[in-house]
Amino acid sequence: MSNKDSGNSLRKFISVFQYSRVAIEIVWNTSAALTLAMAGATLIAGVLPAAIASVGGLFVDAVSTAIQESGELAEQARAEVLRYVLIEAGLVVLMTGAQKLNTVCQSILRVLLGNKINVMILEKALTLELAHFEDAEYYDKLVRARREASSRPLSLVIKTFDLARDLIALFTIALFLFQFSPWAVLLLAAAGVPAFVAEAKFSGEAFRIHRRRSAERRMQIYLEMVLTREDGVKEVKLLQLGKLFLQRYVDIFRNIYTEDRNLVLRRGFWGYVLGLLASAAFYFAYGWVGFAAIAGAISIGQMTMYIAQFRLGQNAVTNSLTAVNGMYEDNLYLSNLTEYLEHKVPEQTGDQSSGPDPADGIRFENVSFYYPGSKTPALDRINLHIRAGESLAIVGENGSGKTTLIKLLTRLYQPTEGRITFQGLELQRWDINALREKIGVIFQDFARYQLLVGENIGIGDVDELADDEKIETAAGKGMAHVFIKDLPAGYGTQLGTWFKDGKELSGGQWQKIALSRAFMRSRADVLILDEPTAAIDARAEAEIFSHFRELTSNRISIIISHRFSTVRMADHIIVLEKAEIMEQGSHEELLAAGGQYATLFKLQAQGYQ
Repeated sequence: MSNKDSGNSLRKFISVFQYSRVAIEIVWNTSAALTLAMAGATLIAGVLPAAIASVGGLFVDAVSTAIQESGELAEQARAEVLRYVLIEAGLVVLMTGAQKLNTVCQSILRVLLGNKINVMILEKALTLELAHFEDAEYYDKLVRARREASSRPLSLVIKTFDLARDLIALFTIALFLFQFSPWAVLLLAAAGVPAFVAEAKFSGEAFRIHRRRSAERRMQIYLEMVLTREDGVKEVKLLQLGKLFLQRYVDIFRNIYTEDRNLVLRRGFWGYVLGLLASAAFYFAYGWVGFAAIAGAISIGQMTMYIAQFRLGQNAVTNSLTAVNGMYEDNLYLSNLTEYLEHKVPEQTGDQSSGPDPADGIRFENVSFYYPGSKTPALDRINLHIRAGESLAIVGENGSGKTTLIKLLTRLYQPTEGRITFQGLELQRWDINALREKIGVIFQDFARYQLLVGENIGIGDVDELADDEKIETAAGKGMAHVFIKDLPAGYGTQLGTWFKDGKELSGGQWQKIALSRAFMRSRADVLILDEPTAAIDARAEAEIFSHFRELTSNRISIIISHRFSTVRMADHIIVLEKAEIMEQGSHEELLAAGGQYATLFKLQAQGYQ
C-alpha cells in the first residue's frame, strides 16, 4: 500500500466521526439522562477490565506468598488473598452492572429515538415542495432515511461508545504495561496498526460502493413494489410480466453480489494475514514476559497480569476494528439522513391572508414554467384572467399543461417566469395556508385514503372533520350518499383493504367520495375539478355538474374535462395545445371560430349519434 493510499484511507477513516457527533447530538436531544448513563457505563466498562487483571495478578502473588510462608506472615497473606478476592468480585459486579445498565439504556433509547427521527423526517417532508417528491434522487433520500430510522443512529452511537470504551481500555492497559516496559506498549500499538490501516481502506471502499448504488437499490425497491402491491399485480399477471421483472431483480442482485463478494474475499484475506501478525506479536510478548519471570525481574502474579493485559489490549484493538467497520455502514445512513434534514427549502409562505381586490379573481401574467432538467416549457407565456364568480373550462390533449396550470395556481410549483395574482395579490405574498383554505381542488389521481367513509370526506375541511351533518351534506352534493347509506356501517365503514373489515369501492364510487371531499370546502372562493368524473357515467356526470353550477354560482370554478357536455356549461373556455393557449372564449364563440375546439366538439358529438 503506497503512502498516498495510506493517507487517503486515513483521511476517509477520520471523516467518519463527523456523523458520530451528529448521532450523539440526536441521541442527547432524545434523552440527555440516558445518554449520560450510557457514557458513564462505557467509561466504567473501559477502565475495569485492566483493573480486574491487575487485581488478579496481585491475587496470584498473595496466594504464592501464603503457600511459601508460615505463621503470622501466612495469615497476613491469606487475609490479602481474601481481600483481593472481594475486591475483584466487587469490580466484576460493578462491570456487570455497567454492562446491564448500558443494555437497558440502549433498549429504551431505541424506542424513543426511532420515534423522534421518524417525526423529524416527517416534519421535514411537510416543508418540501412537490418538486422534491418528483425528484427520484431526492425521494430516494427520504425513503432511505425512513427505512432504518429506528436503528442506525443508535447503532452508530453504540459503536462510537464501544470505540471510546476500547480506547479507554487501551490507555489504561498501556499504563500497566509501561511499568513492565515502554517497548511492550509500542509492540501492542504496532501490532494493531496494519490491521487498522487495512480496515480503514476496505471500509472506505465499502462506503463508496454503497453510496453509488442508490439507483440500483431504487430499482429493486420498485420491482418489489410492482410484484407485491395490489395496484400493480393485475397487469403483472395479465401481461405475464412476473418472470421478466423477477429476472431483472435477480440480475441487479447478482451485480451487487459479485462486487460485494470480491470485497469480502479481499477483506477476509488481508484480515487473516494481518491477524497472524497480531498473534505473532502476542506470543512474542507471552514469551518475553515468561522469561522475565524466570529471570526474577517480575513475580508470577505480575507475569499473569501482564499476559492478561496484553491479551485484553489485543481484544480491544480487534473490537475497535469491528466498531470502525460497523461505523462506516451506519455512517452511510447518517450522511443520507443529515443531507435530507439539512436540505434548504425556500420559504414558501408570505404573510397576507386576503387580497386588496376580491373582485379581480385570478390572473396569469406571461407565466412560463419548466420542470427541473427540462428545456421544453410545460407552460409557455400564459396570459389569463378569471373573474370572480366566473366558471372556466380547460380542454386540451394530455401533456398540454392543464394540470400544471392548476399546480401553479395552488402553489405546488412556482412559475419559472411571469406572475400569478389572486384577489389582486401576487401568490408569493399570500400566507400559504390562507391561500389553500380559499381553494378546493380534486385531481384526477385523487387519494384513496384507508380511512372511514366519513373521514375520507371530512378531511376536505379538517376543521369540520367532526361535523357529521356537514359531511353528509357534502356527500349528497358529490352524489356519494346514495351508496354510502347501503354500506355495512354507513359513514363509519372502513374503506380500502389494508385494515380489518375494510370495504373496497368501485372506481366511480371512489370518485364520488373524492368529489364529496371537494364539496366540503364550503368556504373556498375557488373550486377546481381536474378530470374529476373520468370513472363516472355521462348521466351521473350531468347531474353532478348541475349541482356544481348551483354551488359555484358566486365562486370561481375551474373544470378540466374531455367531455364537451360538461365543458360547454362554463362561462369561459380555453384550449391548451403544446403549453400555449391556442383559443379562448365561450362555447358559442369557439364553435363559430371553427378552430381546434370546434373540430374536437364535432368529433365527440358524432360518437353519440
